Amino acid sequence: MSYLQCMKNQTHFILAILCILIINTVIAQPSPNYEFRGVWIATVENIDWPAKKNLSVSEQKASFTRLLDLHQSNGMNAIVMQIRPTGDAFYPSQYEPWSEYLTGKQGLPPNPYYDPLEYMIAETHKRGMEFHAWLNPYRAVFNVFKSSVAPSHITKIHPDWFVVYGDKKYFNPGLPEVRQHTVRVVKDLLNRYDLDAIHMDDYFYPYRIAGKEFPDQKTFEKFGKGLSKDNWRRSNCDSIIVDIHTTIKNTNPRVKFGISPFGVWRNKSQDPMGSDTKAGQTNYDDLYADILLWLSKGWIDYVTPQLYWERGHKLADYDVLLKWWNENGYGKHIYIGHGIYRGGSNDAWKNKNQIPEQIQELRKYATTQGSVYFSSKTFEKNLNGWNDSLRNNYYRHPALVPPMPWINNDAPDQPSVIQKSNTVTITYNGHLKIRGFGIFSVPLGKEVKFINSQLLQIIVTNKEAIINLNNVPDVNGNKLYIATIDVNNNVSALKELK
Repeated sequence: MSYLQCMKNQTHFILAILCILIINTVIAQPSPNYEFRGVWIATVENIDWPAKKNLSVSEQKASFTRLLDLHQSNGMNAIVMQIRPTGDAFYPSQYEPWSEYLTGKQGLPPNPYYDPLEYMIAETHKRGMEFHAWLNPYRAVFNVFKSSVAPSHITKIHPDWFVVYGDKKYFNPGLPEVRQHTVRVVKDLLNRYDLDAIHMDDYFYPYRIAGKEFPDQKTFEKFGKGLSKDNWRRSNCDSIIVDIHTTIKNTNPRVKFGISPFGVWRNKSQDPMGSDTKAGQTNYDDLYADILLWLSKGWIDYVTPQLYWERGHKLADYDVLLKWWNENGYGKHIYIGHGIYRGGSNDAWKNKNQIPEQIQELRKYATTQGSVYFSSKTFEKNLNGWNDSLRNNYYRHPALVPPMPWINNDAPDQPSVIQKSNTVTITYNGHLKIRGFGIFSVPLGKEVKFINSQLLQIIVTNKEAIINLNNVPDVNGNKLYIATIDVNNNVSALKELK
């Protein structure tokens, strides 16, 4: 038998063992204990929050907490919050002015003064949810004809850094000064705020406008260094990703870095590695974002491909793309982006089973760790009853954001427990920063292991909690256990509650 045949047989054996483990996990956990469940909250053009410009501060706060409560009730454990839509800020910044989408006029602070980002992070963490700060890397002015632009905006200070394409103004990605500015913005955020992740979407180089070339020829002639223009543009995007990755690791290595690209890297007609799709534009060829390179090099920690098409779509089938991304994740986390906003838009999206079936399909892959939904506003309508499907079925039990062992793999100590009748005092005495405690059930006769457990409740605290066992949901005669959850979502060994 040849060496290659031996290796192939060993691979098949290992895959068979992994399949058995996965099947056992699915049987033991009807609802995954680890699953990313996020929602994009867009601020550009007031898509999701605030509902309109210049709401009062009290209404801004109240509407934001209403959003959080809605998403928490639907089982979400993370929000992806847009805080820098157009070279501006939803927080006080020395580098960029206040966003017009907050106060109605760019550069104008909220009155009475408060820090919206600090408030949003605190409210999100209070609910045990993660806060992923969503930044647009290159868009600078959303509409050159009508957007509010402050005198302090970077386009006024360094006009030579920008180009106009269509009705928008963009940072010129080919300029080193642009990358340096973006890195300063990211580093400032990492130093001042308790973020869980930095997140960037699909807008690197802009989507092509028919008949118009992106106006960066002079920059290419200066910095091209013998590359083709396409490869040079891709190298510019690679460079900003590397710079941000390095900045995160050197400033706050606990923070994750994620990208939510357009759903098609390349079509198979363009590249044998591409997906069996017929997308008109792609990440690699049109947006110059080589996502697979970033994943393979470990420059990003997760990818959230925007698979906004339905199952069976003729040009970009959800199932085909789901499989493709799972085969090209390079060991990093994959969270699928769902186009829930499309509900009711055509026959496929009038089907109330469209989103439930997408969730069922992604859960078949051990290499996919969850979902993110675009966008928040859609959930206020409960289209096709999808809120009910999530709340009462797919997300009925809570889940933790999956930990990333390449960032941190240190399990916290078990909590100490003092029990008097049905009242239990739980205390963590370890040295790690914790998110809180989790209450788990394990069926009688099953080995007491995380893989055999079902997470029933997350208690958010930094040290101690008092619970009444009568208030624990879904016990169903199973034995109850408690565990410590650290801020990286690592879980201690389970400890029995008598």
